[in-house]
Amino acid sequence: MKLTAIINEKLEEWILAASLGFIVLLVIAQVISRYIVTFPMGWSVELSRYILIWIAWISASYAVQHNTHIRVEILKDRLSRKYKKILELIILVLWFAFALFLAIAGTHFTMSVGKTTQYSPSLEMPMWIVYLGVPIAGLLMSIRLFQQVMIILRNGVD
Repeated sequence: MKLTAIINEKLEEWILAASLGFIVLLVIAQVISRYIVTFPMGWSVELSRYILIWIAWISASYAVQHNTHIRVEILKDRLSRKYKKILELIILVLWFAFALFLAIAGTHFTMSVGKTTQYSPSLEMPMWIVYLGVPIAGLLMSIRLFQQVMIILRNGVD
């Protein structure tokens, strides 16, 4: 399998699995340091929180790729195949516009935070790194939504 195909199919999955594994290790280390060594690592709670924020944003892109977002399909189920396709394309285009907005507005916001001297309390990490999850997720969702539109145009809807 080509590297581009692997990245196209597994990028979000690898990011999410690695992030979740890292959070688990971080929490275990925190418990050990707090209750066994009696020297708590205060920064680990903050880092876990920031990684969890990134996981939430990247998971949205993963759900788009696998078409597993929660939906209300009562109207769609009553339509003919032709109108299902039209409705699905309209929904995806609107969603794509929102994801693109997230990417663009998130980038502007992240850049404005980057110009400040805002740092996280425990880690003393620049906060723009935390906010960078929004434009990255918006970009990934835009790519995945575009792919969904191409699949529907080629194959139709279920």
